[in-house]
Amino acid sequence: MAHPYMANSTPDIRQEMLEAIGAKNIGQLFEQIPVNHRLSRPLQLPPALSSEVELERHIAGLLSKNESCDTALNFLGAGCWQHYVPAACLEIVSRREWLTSVCGSPMSDHGRNQAWFEFCSQLGELVGMELVGLPVYSWGCAAGHAIRLASRLNGRREVLVVKAIDPERLAVIRNYCETPEMANHIKVTLLDYVFADGRLDLDDLLSKISDNTAAVYFEIPSYLGIIDGDAAKIIAIAHSKGAEAIVGVDPISLGVLAGPGQYDADIVVGPMQSLGVPMNCGGGVGGFIASRDDARYAREYPTFLLSITDTIKPGERGFGLSLFHQTSYGLREKGKDWTGNSTYMWAIANAAYMALMGPQGFRDIGELILQQTHFAASLLGKIPGVRIVFPLHFFKEFVVNFDGAGKRVAEVNKMLRREGIFGGKDLSKEFPELGQSSLYCVTEIHTRQDLERLAAAIEGIVAA
Repeated sequence: MAHPYMANSTPDIRQEMLEAIGAKNIGQLFEQIPVNHRLSRPLQLPPALSSEVELERHIAGLLSKNESCDTALNFLGAGCWQHYVPAACLEIVSRREWLTSVCGSPMSDHGRNQAWFEFCSQLGELVGMELVGLPVYSWGCAAGHAIRLASRLNGRREVLVVKAIDPERLAVIRNYCETPEMANHIKVTLLDYVFADGRLDLDDLLSKISDNTAAVYFEIPSYLGIIDGDAAKIIAIAHSKGAEAIVGVDPISLGVLAGPGQYDADIVVGPMQSLGVPMNCGGGVGGFIASRDDARYAREYPTFLLSITDTIKPGERGFGLSLFHQTSYGLREKGKDWTGNSTYMWAIANAAYMALMGPQGFRDIGELILQQTHFAASLLGKIPGVRIVFPLHFFKEFVVNFDGAGKRVAEVNKMLRREGIFGGKDLSKEFPELGQSSLYCVTEIHTRQDLERLAAAIEGIVAA
C-alpha cells in the first residue's frame, strides 16, 4: 500500500529506487550510523488517523489550546512584532507563480529575479545603501554574516557589540563568531550602555576599541527601543581605528529616522518581519544585509546578489544573479559563508509591502508608531509605582519598571493575561540591572482605546 500522503511509496517503486542506487535494502542507507544510536524497536506512536477530516479536527483541537494575538490584546515585541500585514502581500506570495519559481526552472527565473531585484533596490533606498543581498534566516544570522564579512575584509578577530541587545540575537552572533577552539574564532566583547538614557557608552567604546577590532555593531532603535543620537560619533570612532561600522536597524522606523547610509555606516543589517511578514515561529522571519556598492564588500557577500542589464532587444532589461560562484550554492563548503533559502519568499512579500507603502506611507506609519508609543508611555508613567526607565528618544518599544509598585513583572503579566492582554517581555533575568522591568511594544495596530485599556488594567493591578 502507498502512504496516503506519498503516492510513490509503494513497495515496487521503493525497490526500484533501491536498485537504481545499488542498495539491497533501506538498512544499508543507515550503516554509517552506529548501531547503538539506532532505534531497535518500533516508535510508540498513537494510532494513525484514517482520514483528512479526522486529522484536521485533531490539529484544530490542538491549536485551540493556544491563546493568540487574534483574541488577546498584544504588547509583546522584542524581535517579532505585531504589524499589520496588507492582504495584497499574502495574496502575492500565495500565487503559484511564486510558490513554484523561488527555486524553479529556467523559464521562471526572469520574473523571479526581477522581483528579487525590486526587493533589493527598494530596501537599499530605504536604508540608504546601494548593495543589498537576498535575505538570510533572521536578523541574528544577518548580523553574524556581516561580522564575519568585516573580519574577512580587514583580517581582524574581535567585534564590539552593544550590550543592550536581544539575548537570542547575541547568542546567534556568538555562534557565527565560533568558539575560541576554532580556527576562525572572532572574540565578542560587549559595550556598556548609559544607565540614564540607554545610549551606548562612548567612554567604554573608546577604552575597548583597538587595532584588532574588526567591527563595531550597534542598533538603532536598540533592543530596548532607544534612538541613539550618537550614531555618527560611534561610527567615527570605529573608523578612526580602521574598524567596520555595522548598524542594525528596524526598517519600519526609516520613515522618521535617517537611514544608516546617511550617517556613514559601512554595513547595515536588520529584520524583514516588520515589512509585510506575519508573526510566526518554527521558520525564519528573515534578515537582510546591505552595504555600499564597493567591490571590496561585494566580493565578500555570502548571499545572492541581483543585477540588471540591457538585453540585445532595445529598451528591454534582463535580471540575473551576480557573483554566484562565491556563495555556498556555487562553492558549497568553500563559499564565503553558508546560507539557506528559507526566507526568499518573504523577499517577495517585502517588495510588495514597500511598493504599496511608498515614501509617504513609511513616513505616515513611522509618525503613527512614534506618537502611539510615546502616548502609551505617558499613560503608564502616570501610574503610581510605575516608571518609564528611558523616558526620551524611543521608537516602538520602551522599558517599564514596576519596582516602585512592589510588583514582579511575572505577576503583572499573569494578571494582565486574565484581562485578555499580553504584557511586555520580562527583562528581569536578561537585564537584572533594570530591576523588575519589561519591554512594551506599540505599533500601528493599536488604537487609543487599546492603550487606555492597558493603562487601566495595570493601574488596577499595581493598586491591588
